[in-house]
Amino acid sequence: MSKPIVAIVGRPNVGKSTLFNALAGETISIVKDTPGVTRDRIYADCTWLNMNFTLIDTGGIEPDSKDIILSQMREQAQIAIDTADVILFLADVRQGLTDSDSKVADMLRRSGKPVVLAVNKVDSFQKYGNDVYEFYNLGIGDPIAVSAASRLGIGDLLDAVSSHFRAEQLEETEDERPRIAIVGKPNVGKSSIINKLIGANRVIVSDIAGTTRDAVDTEVVHDGTEYVFIDTAGLRRKSRIKEDLERYSIIRTVSAVERADVVVLVIDAAEGVTEQDAKIAGIAHDRGKGIIVAVNKWDAVEKTDKTIYEYTQKIRNTLSFMQYAEMIFVSAVTGQRLTKLFELIDVVRQNQNMRIATGVLNEIMTEAVALQQPPSDKGKRLKLFYMTQVAVKPPTFVIFVNDKELMHFSYVRYLENKIRDTFGFKGTALRFLIRERSGKEQ
Repeated sequence: MSKPIVAIVGRPNVGKSTLFNALAGETISIVKDTPGVTRDRIYADCTWLNMNFTLIDTGGIEPDSKDIILSQMREQAQIAIDTADVILFLADVRQGLTDSDSKVADMLRRSGKPVVLAVNKVDSFQKYGNDVYEFYNLGIGDPIAVSAASRLGIGDLLDAVSSHFRAEQLEETEDERPRIAIVGKPNVGKSSIINKLIGANRVIVSDIAGTTRDAVDTEVVHDGTEYVFIDTAGLRRKSRIKEDLERYSIIRTVSAVERADVVVLVIDAAEGVTEQDAKIAGIAHDRGKGIIVAVNKWDAVEKTDKTIYEYTQKIRNTLSFMQYAEMIFVSAVTGQRLTKLFELIDVVRQNQNMRIATGVLNEIMTEAVALQQPPSDKGKRLKLFYMTQVAVKPPTFVIFVNDKELMHFSYVRYLENKIRDTFGFKGTALRFLIRERSGKEQ
């Protein structure tokens, strides 16, 4: 089961981004920028009272006229309605209750989704407290007074939001079937690939009930193994603003990736890898998923004996933060190499679940240190005492050192490469936690 998704909805300038940053700040959880995402980040992993959830900021709409304000607010609210498990509706106490607030609240109320109403910019309850009561007129529950800038009322707000999380969302799934998300930009052939896989395997497929999102889960059986494919295709909403379309695509991708074990990023061979592809890849990388890059429409590309090599290098250069990704060149039209996809999925899953004995890890570490001395600073040299694996999916390692400040990321990368030289770990990220002997985690 995926983590709950919480979407922030509200008019421009009510403080959505400020609230987003407050909720995703270091006081609640440490949020890292996703590699490959060059524009503003609109989603974050958050934790409240040991409950993990994904927060989405649906803001950023800057309309030019009142007519566009209402239409784009409807679009924004609809994205949240379609995607989120809980909707956090933000209003502004200083601007007061507006007609636009009422119309969006009416839409949210009819959606049937849980809605938590927050009234922002209440820096002084004595000054603004009575003004909060006006928002009872929206008819979507008790308004919660907050100040995103001063971080007042955040705990009460998160208590209200988390009260709507379903128990099964907070538990580990018991479904052991491999879950594969097919992601990528619109029109790269994601649905065509799944349809071809279904046809080639001649199995009865059924949509799996229970998902609250538009991504369709399809069962495919290959060589006696059931695979669940999560198709994010067909989720493109009509929009006159390109950035809204891109934002919508990313939100849906986050939702699908959260639920998957392995992510297949589909790229159009004719178009090549793009910035949007790098964003989508970064989402999967950041969450430690198994990753396969499938270059589709390969049958339409004119080839020489060097084409695959040159194309591979271009993709590796653009997706430089995930050199470990597996790659396959396919055609959904002809079915070229599609059955090989199952083999790659199985390999990546095995690597995601691989465990390395502590003794072997420390032999690799000792040899690596002998070949390349650890870094030093002001006469103090880094000492590596011990390494052990603590988790899988993705494989996660803890390295105990004398001073974690001396552990430069380049030396961590060096150790990672040594481990990969021995065990491969193709298709999966590796994570490293650096701890001093005192037990403090980096």
